[in-house]
Amino acid sequence: MITGKNYIGNKLSENGGKGFKTINPHLNIENPTTFVEATTEEVKEAVELAWSAFREYRKVSGAQRAAFLNAIADEILALDQELVDTYTMESGLPEGRAVGERGRTVFQLRSFADLVSNEDWRENTFDKAEPDRKPLPKEDLRKTLIPLGPVAVFGASNFPLAFSTAGGDTASALAAGCPVIVKAHPMHAGTSELVASAVIKAAEKTGMPNGVFSCVNGGIDVGVALVDHPKTKAVGFTGSINGGRALFDLAAKREEPIPVFAEMGSINPVVITPSAIAERSNEIAKTYAGSITLGTGQFCTNPGLLLTIKDENTKAFVEELGKQVVAIEPQCMLHPNIKSGFDKNGAGILAQPGVEVVAKVEGDLKDNCAASVIATVSGTEFLANPKLHHEVFGPFSLVVQCQDEDELLAVIEGLEGQLTGTLIAEKNDSSDLQEIVETLQHRVGRILYNGVPTGVEVCPSMHHGGPYPASSDSRFTAVGTHAIKRWVRPVSYQSFPNELLPVSLKG
Repeated sequence: MITGKNYIGNKLSENGGKGFKTINPHLNIENPTTFVEATTEEVKEAVELAWSAFREYRKVSGAQRAAFLNAIADEILALDQELVDTYTMESGLPEGRAVGERGRTVFQLRSFADLVSNEDWRENTFDKAEPDRKPLPKEDLRKTLIPLGPVAVFGASNFPLAFSTAGGDTASALAAGCPVIVKAHPMHAGTSELVASAVIKAAEKTGMPNGVFSCVNGGIDVGVALVDHPKTKAVGFTGSINGGRALFDLAAKREEPIPVFAEMGSINPVVITPSAIAERSNEIAKTYAGSITLGTGQFCTNPGLLLTIKDENTKAFVEELGKQVVAIEPQCMLHPNIKSGFDKNGAGILAQPGVEVVAKVEGDLKDNCAASVIATVSGTEFLANPKLHHEVFGPFSLVVQCQDEDELLAVIEGLEGQLTGTLIAEKNDSSDLQEIVETLQHRVGRILYNGVPTGVEVCPSMHHGGPYPASSDSRFTAVGTHAIKRWVRPVSYQSFPNELLPVSLKG
């Protein structure tokens, strides 16, 4: 049952007088529940409770934390159709997407449970003492990873489950031994409350300390209060560049600066070789039309920039891509504000000198549906105009037609950091691609060969991060079990008696 209240630990709270409602983007109407924004005092209470819980939770064994994470997965599944219906009502996304994302969320939780069921993830190291070493003896040294403390997690607009209340940030932080305070995304506060209730039930069933998890509603003021609290020790964020950078700057200005692990904007360049276009132009156009419009283009890995070298086949390829994109029925976006942003940002790109519209969905559309766009520009114009490098969140892609490989490399080198870069090529291209690959790898966190960037596998070898502004720290991933490394720090123990060492370092 959705109450519209905040979870301060296992207590429902509604002390504030300010409320809001979510929107059904399909119907373009408000949903019935009023959600009460957390007060500054409620935020403080949640963080203080998390700090108190941390004293106990950091000592909880890996096996017990694994049981907790598995219980969260079980409780999410127990929400059944109510969760699916609430998800679709608040996001405009179809039921199949809701079920699939729920499955991914559950998989993530169980993956972290498996990870912490033993101590291998801590990467413990042992350097035994050598008292007789000359000229100086060597002390006994052992190193392990310990949790940072309470983590503030900001839910993502485009993934109401997998990157939100019990998504990858929360799952990895809880796995590490860190309590979590979630700021629910206002666009899907009902979905967040249902998932929060599942986390609280799991905590109670597995005997976790009260305060190991809280979930609060609100806007900028609530987010600032969370990050600014001295007992918040790290932040996880998925969203806009402006939002992520604001949190990063706020955290850096604290008396004790803390890390902000933010996954932000990306246009995910795709390099298509002339031979690939010559051999399979229509196939590539069809595949990328599907990727550009998948989820109404509302994926962080949406291919917003296609790069190629202009030749006699390029024009036909670009036209076919446009034809394929506009043939796909327009879909609903997540929220009227996101639709408005898509229209505004897309219009800003199209207004730039040298940009030509290849194809755009025309005619009357249902409320909040996006008119997909393919546009093109020369490499020279792209290099001269930084405004063309900006992300358009939605089904919009810009094809940059370069004069030659040197200009193509200059375009890649001039890009901001990206989550992904893709290379579409033929076998006979391989000898000519090394410089392109090396240039890409310094601008992106994941390089694909003959694939599409949409679709992110959850596994240890996945890296879902990249140079700024794709993420605030390119060394860490937001997806997969290595995400746990964001919420821990190393500690060395020198010449310690065995009985005082952490369990994982004894022996």
